[in-house]
Amino acid sequence: MNAASLPGGTFLALLGVLGLLIGSFLNVVVHRVPLGLSIASPGSACPACGDPVRPRDNVPVVSWLLLRGRCRGCAEPISVRYPLVELSTGLVFVLAGWRFGVSAYTLGAVVVLAAGVAHFLIDLEHQRLPFPITGVAACGALAALGLDAALNGPDVLWPAVASAGVWLAVYGGIWLGTAGRGMGLGDVALAPVLGLLLGWLGWGPSLVGLGAGFVIGGLVGVALIASGRVGRRARVPHGPFLLSGAVLGMFAGASLWEGYLGVVGLT
Repeated sequence: MNAASLPGGTFLALLGVLGLLIGSFLNVVVHRVPLGLSIASPGSACPACGDPVRPRDNVPVVSWLLLRGRCRGCAEPISVRYPLVELSTGLVFVLAGWRFGVSAYTLGAVVVLAAGVAHFLIDLEHQRLPFPITGVAACGALAALGLDAALNGPDVLWPAVASAGVWLAVYGGIWLGTAGRGMGLGDVALAPVLGLLLGWLGWGPSLVGLGAGFVIGGLVGVALIASGRVGRRARVPHGPFLLSGAVLGMFAGASLWEGYLGVVGLT
């Protein structure tokens, strides 16, 4: 898929605002989904005093700054994680819009990236990748891919589907080969969704993203063991590495793949 021409500042600003709002919602998702709680009700409240969050105190980033990181009712500190999640989501939305322009791919990318932010934090804290979040990402990616095929022809479908199959085969094979000790089913379920999104861009981004997840995981694992923070048999969640590799493949995979081919003399 060819990226659309660079969009104007208005489009990027709208994406940024959307990302901030989605990031605010992701804070609810990250807290409630692992606990099996509804993300729709009740409304957000201070975990210390139970006071409902007022609409004026629920503006992404701005409210946290104006309240100086404390609850209006009881003055208990509000974690800096909340505005950081909002800012991070806004940033990746803007980067997707800048890189891929006004396109069906951007639509699919922002859905998967938003789900990825939630998955990243949940896996770090709970060592699981909830299937409902993966399902939302899969539906968003498939709907956007279908839209792209309807607008530009079906040729985009087959590389994306084949890439998803490769990612599923690799992660499913590891899961089967290690009897589930190497990674969880959540990783296996998420892998083809990321493979679909990257294969949509081409085999270079897909293969770079696939390999990068394992490289990043290996490097971080060695660093953690060398620093004494974890033991050799400690279970480190793989989801953040899987997602980090996919993001690298999405935004830099084509260039890295071309550079690799140049080094080995295949171009």
